[in-house]
Amino acid sequence: MKYTPIDANLFIENRKRFAAKLKPKSIALFVSNDIMPTNADGAMGFTQNSDLFYLTGVDQEQTILLIYPDAITGSQKEILFVRETSETIAIWEGAKLNKSEATKVSGIKTVHWFHQFEAILQPLIFQAENIYLNSNEHTRRYIDVETAQVSFNKIIMAKYPLHKFERSAPIMHSLRAIKSSYEVDMIQQACNITEKGFRRLLKFVKPGVMEYEIEAELIHEFLRNRSKGWAYGPIIASGASACVLHYVDNNKECKDGDVILLDVAAEYGNYASDLTRCLPVNGKFTKRQKDVYNAVLRVMKAATAMLTVGNLIPEYHKAVGLLMEKELVDLGLLTMDQIKNQNPDMPAYKKYFMHGTSHFLGLDVHDIGDFNRKLEAGMVFTCEPGIYIPEENLGIRLENNILVTKDGPKDLMKNIPLEAEEIESLMN
Repeated sequence: MKYTPIDANLFIENRKRFAAKLKPKSIALFVSNDIMPTNADGAMGFTQNSDLFYLTGVDQEQTILLIYPDAITGSQKEILFVRETSETIAIWEGAKLNKSEATKVSGIKTVHWFHQFEAILQPLIFQAENIYLNSNEHTRRYIDVETAQVSFNKIIMAKYPLHKFERSAPIMHSLRAIKSSYEVDMIQQACNITEKGFRRLLKFVKPGVMEYEIEAELIHEFLRNRSKGWAYGPIIASGASACVLHYVDNNKECKDGDVILLDVAAEYGNYASDLTRCLPVNGKFTKRQKDVYNAVLRVMKAATAMLTVGNLIPEYHKAVGLLMEKELVDLGLLTMDQIKNQNPDMPAYKKYFMHGTSHFLGLDVHDIGDFNRKLEAGMVFTCEPGIYIPEENLGIRLENNILVTKDGPKDLMKNIPLEAEEIESLMN
């Protein structure tokens, strides 16, 4: 891994909080993700299951976590199974964690090899009444393939059909929504690396630069600062492409007079950051471009101020919509008659601002959490309003990452240039 070692106390505390939520006489099981294949003998690389990482810190394949708080023997309350390493593996792939290293990373004292899982599980599972299995219950999930998690669950449910099965996902959604100080530090580090990448661009962008050249500048800066790369697929959209919300081609020339929408950010230690900025290709916004930019910025600042303890995201989104209505009227994009006669289920402002303003951020860029839960200290959200005007080849979105605290919102990206005049000054 490129990141420096993470304090194992993070994972120890996470397991304690998870175990406290289980019913009596319950075993919980978590399994790592697959290494996904490409073609021939190729692979896409490995991304750990976020829930397993949250509970163990182990960042390699063929890993299983067993949590059994009511185990008779203390050493069986937490068991970690990792891939057995060898000299051959070390030569061909690089050494995997040995047992003592796995304990150091996770804080789990009982470690066995992955291939020993079934033999060790069976006598324990017959002592238990409930089996907690994990699943991806993200509301926006779209998965065509059968994941390692789904395959694992099928095997366990087939082998032990008379047990009661419970879902770990609701517990994980509740726990992961509140970030510890360790996690906030990781997200802040990801934000700091993103800042370095963004500042690198301010003297690089000019007419004639290709979008993929900008992508190359960013990934260079991310990797040299211990990030493994993108927190999500980078969006580098100049001109009309900025009105395509998930534009990923990044293959066009950046032309004089256009604005580039950059939705790009680094991860660090598997924790995501999520930044959006807009740059004038020639270093100077036109009056119209700056008017739209500042309208989005005003909404962003007002929305950020609403990310406070006790607020609700659905109510927050409605309030942001009202702010955006006013800005769109002032820009001449909407009329008061259009707003007066709008369909309440599809407000008029949605023509130019069609997405939500905030989502959870953490181990996943669209992190898990309940949007109907009142905001609590420790939650981290994006704040990303936008205005998209295809007929003007102009899309503006601005985005920072906000920590909810008892003293109000804390902007984790406060040091990344945001004001239009500052952007222009640094580019020139």
